[in-house]
Amino acid sequence: MRDYWLNKLFYDLTTSSLGAAYKADRSAVLDGYALKPEVRKALLDDDLVAISRAGVNPYLLRYYFQLLGYSDETVMEKLHTALVPAAGQG
Repeated sequence: MRDYWLNKLFYDLTTSSLGAAYKADRSAVLDGYALKPEVRKALLDDDLVAISRAGVNPYLLRYYFQLLGYSDETVMEKLHTALVPAAGQG
């Protein structure tokens, strides 16, 4: 199930000057969205895995981490490491 507010936040970051405001003060921007506490914490911690599991659109997820300065390679590596079972676990 998609998290509406998380997707709305990510979409809003792509379509306005909100990105600069977000980079300057995440908490202030997050206050404008009805996010679950665990999603808010994941955003503040740059927890890519938790955010990806919250049901965000993959394109918006990619944009979000680019906004924060992460390379595509880093994002893909983190996702792959987190989502692929370790050897012998599956």
